[in-house]
Order: sequence, then C-alpha cells, then structure tokens
Amino acid sequence: MTRGLPGNAIEELRSYYDVYMWKGDAPPHYDFLVDEAMKSDALTTLLSDRIDCNLLKSASPKLRIVAQYAVGCDNVDLECATRLGIYVTNTPGVLTEAVADLTWALIMAVARRIVEADRYVRGGDWGRSGIGWHPMLLLGTDVYGKTIGIIGMGRIGQAVARRARGFDMRILYNSRRRLPSDVERELDAEYVSLEELLRDSDVVTLHVPLTSETRHIIDEGKLRLMKRTAMLVNTSRGGVVSTSALVKALKKGWISGAGLDVFDEEPLPPGHPLTMLDNVVLAPHVGSGTKKTRERMAYLVAENLIAFHLGRVPPNLVNTEVVDIRSPGF
Repeated sequence: MTRGLPGNAIEELRSYYDVYMWKGDAPPHYDFLVDEAMKSDALTTLLSDRIDCNLLKSASPKLRIVAQYAVGCDNVDLECATRLGIYVTNTPGVLTEAVADLTWALIMAVARRIVEADRYVRGGDWGRSGIGWHPMLLLGTDVYGKTIGIIGMGRIGQAVARRARGFDMRILYNSRRRLPSDVERELDAEYVSLEELLRDSDVVTLHVPLTSETRHIIDEGKLRLMKRTAMLVNTSRGGVVSTSALVKALKKGWISGAGLDVFDEEPLPPGHPLTMLDNVVLAPHVGSGTKKTRERMAYLVAENLIAFHLGRVPPNLVNTEVVDIRSPGF
C-alpha cells in the first residue's frame, strides 16, 4: 500500500493479505515502488503513483491486481495491465456528492470573492478602513438565475446539475455521451456543443477524466470563447486545462475568475503564477476530502481486493476485458 488509508479497511484486509504499508506522506520513490511491486501480489495506489508499463512488466506475473484509491486511473497504464492479465480497480460513486459539494464551494467562493473578503478582514484592512459598510466594497457576481455549463455529465456532473436547479440556473452540458431524454428532463439540462456551452455559460465546470482526448480540452482558443464575466471551475483533473492559457486568460480579463482543486503539477510549487492572482481560488486536491467519503473509498479498495482474493470479479473493475485473459484470484 503506497499510503495509509483512513478507517478500519486495512484491518479487514489483514485477514486476506500480508499488508506492507509505505509510512511516508509523500509518494514512494518510483524505483522503490518498482522493487516493492515485484514482491507483491497486489498493490494499492494513489493518483500520484506512476504505475506504468515498465513497473507492470517488472512485477508480472506475480502482481495480479492494482487497487486504485481514486476514481481516475490516468496514472495506470490500463492497456499494458490488461495485456499482462493484471486487474485494475477504482473507487467510483462514493465521492460523487463530496466533489459536487466542493465544486459549488468553489463556484460561490469565486463569485462572491470569499477568499479576498476573508483576507481583507483577517489582515486588518477592514478595521483600519474605519468603514463598516460601503456600496462598492468587494462586489461579486450573482449565481442565482445564471447559466451553468457542465463539461462531462457523469455521476459528478449530474450531481452538480441537481444543485444548480436549486439556484434556478439554466443548465447546459456537453459530454461524450448524451444523457437519455428522461434524465435530461429530470435535470432540466440541455445538450449543446462545447463551443455553444463556452459562449453562453456564466459558470463553466469540468467533470471529465483525463485522456488523450480531454487533455487541454480548455486551451487558449476555448477560453477566448467564454464571456469576460464568466468563471471556470475544475475539480476533475489538472491536465484538462492548459495552465499557461488559463493564467493568461485571468491576467488579461478574458474571463472573470477561476476555482481550481486540481493542477497539472501537484503539489503546486510556491510562487506559481496562479498563486499571485486574486481572481482565482485554489484548493489542494481535496474534492473527496470528507472523513466519511475517504473512509468509504478505503472500504471499496478493501472490497475489490477481497473479492479478487476469493476468486470473484472485483465490483469496481476498470479494465473489464482482463477477465477474458485471466480469471480473478491467485
């Protein structure tokens, strides 16, 4: 296990596996991870662990399953794993509402300039001003009744849309697959092209996996399509947005602001251009960061590993075609 996990899931695993856990908070060094994978029947990994074909080949045939503590698996070479008969699982579903909540926290924080306001009070500027209230102080933008554009209408995108209904928003979406008509009616969501979504939305929020097709799906050209009064929110993967283009857009006023929980480079280094801008709210990849959610994710990891140990197909198998190459179990 490349990190300790919250809750009691690890104790349940000890009934089926001899568990070795990396003790550090930072990811284990890649070479160390390769060495440990070669000794292991199973790995539990995080998004920050590079599980490439070199590691998988080095660990095969002993390594039989990689249980990812995340929904995304862009750090794992799924094609290589499948070819080698290595099962890859994830933890979907349980973090949907937590990520949707954080998405809305970022939307409101950007729209109402909450971080700036907090800093204004804590730093003493409000007290030093001697002005308790002023008509022009820290004016933000309305969210209620505006248009939200959701890119990626999976579980999390739909959860964001349900919350948007409470704000009486017009809901536009673009996704790889269009929703069934009854779900569109339920969400009151309208399917449009990506370009139309960007042009018409006051809030654009991203909920897509990181793939070759989605990498930098938001680039300079796409940002230039957005309203100057619009905001961009990303709680999916950092790589779906071109960071350099976003910094340029925020500096030049192509858009009004952004709320980001994920980045191309994590952790974001001190002095990064994004940290110098007042019109962006930054969070350190905490979309699923509630105690209940993180514990439920750990239990899904345990369920996947235990099912495999018992010779059953894990409930959250990602590379489902691997079943045709090798049966589950040791």
